[in-house]
Order: sequence, then C-alpha cells, then structure tokens
Amino acid sequence: MSRFRRVKQEVREILADPDWKARLPELEQWDPGKLVAPLFSLRLDRDENVRWRTVVAFGLTGRRLADAGMEKARVLMRTFMWHMNEESGNLGWGIPEAMAEVMVHQETLAREFSSILASYIYCDEACDGNYLDHPDLRRGVFWGLGRLAQVRPELVSHAERFLVAALDDGDACNRGLSAWVLGILGAGTAVSRLKRMVDDTAVFTVFRNDRLEESTVGDMAREALQAMGNAEK
Repeated sequence: MSRFRRVKQEVREILADPDWKARLPELEQWDPGKLVAPLFSLRLDRDENVRWRTVVAFGLTGRRLADAGMEKARVLMRTFMWHMNEESGNLGWGIPEAMAEVMVHQETLAREFSSILASYIYCDEACDGNYLDHPDLRRGVFWGLGRLAQVRPELVSHAERFLVAALDDGDACNRGLSAWVLGILGAGTAVSRLKRMVDDTAVFTVFRNDRLEESTVGDMAREALQAMGNAEK
C-alpha cells in the first residue's frame, strides 16, 4: 500500500469514529504537509459526517502549517483557490468550508484571504467578485462565512449586502445559511427581510457544533432575529 493510501486510510478511521473529536490530536503524528493530500481526497468521502469532519481537520492542519512557516500555509490557501477556479477542472466541493476553517484558526491567513472567500457570493458589477453560479457550491461559501463570523465577524461584515440579497436565493439552504450569518453579524439591515421569512418551512441540513442538524429556513430566520433582539412574537 502506498504511503498516501495508508495515511488516508488511517485519517479516515479517526474521522469516522463516533469519538472523532477526542481522536483529533492523533493527527499530530503526521507532519501537516503529509495530511494535505489525504484531506483533499476525504473532502469527497461517501460519508457526509466524514466530509464535514475533514473540514475540521483541515482547520487544524492549516494552523500547524502556518506554525511551521506562513508560506506553506499560503500555498494551501492558494491551492484552495485553484480548486475553486473553473479552469482547474475541479469542482470545489468542501473547499470554501475548509478555507474558512483554516481562517478560523489562523488570524494572519484570515486577514489575507477572507475577502476572497466572500467574493464568491458577490453578485453585481460594482464589486470585483467571483460569483458562483452553482447553488450547491454557494452553500459552502455561506457556511464558511458563518463559521468565520463566529470568530472574526469584522472580516465578514463587508459582505452584508450580498448576504441580505441571498435571503431571496432560490436554494433553501442558501437562504437559511445567509440568515444564520446575518444573525451572527447582528445585521440590522436584514431585519425586515428576516421577518418575512419566519414562515418558510423549507428544510435543510447544517453542520454546527461539530454535528449535522436539520433546520428550516424559518427557524434560522427566527434565530437570527433573536440574536439581534428582534424576536418575532
């Protein structure tokens, strides 16, 4: 068995374990650079739980790369960007989420690359954006912005008007996730739109608090309003 396959298999065993959180320190047995390729592969795993746990592992690995040398970490971030580029021939499944998780753990990278993550939802000619036409890929960006906003909201707030616009997205998950991010940001400009969404019963799945959970768009809108002190009666 090749070294790559062996590492991938062992990392997958850790991430598939019900007690995966407690086992994450086991990843430190490998040089962080040796984990990058297996994690890129595992982001496409057949098991949704493994895919999301790979995002978490990417965040920790990115931080370790930065600790070893910022340029190595920047190469990882540029590799993420390449995967988001249509010319790469790679669909960016799991990439925005992993980018965000790395930025959650590493402030310098967050300040350098957060605007690029947000640019994937910029949807007008006034901004130099990289808008993603594929709604499923935008889900990863909205999730990533929410995750980053939990730790570094000042690096996400500039995307507020595009998040507000996304409340009308045709994809239920994107509507719900944009509501989630706006709630975290305390975006007062979204209040009236959020109030109109509380009866939206469309269901979607979101990874929060290290687990997958089901929500509705309306639930997310109510949660956002509560976070801003505008709870619907």
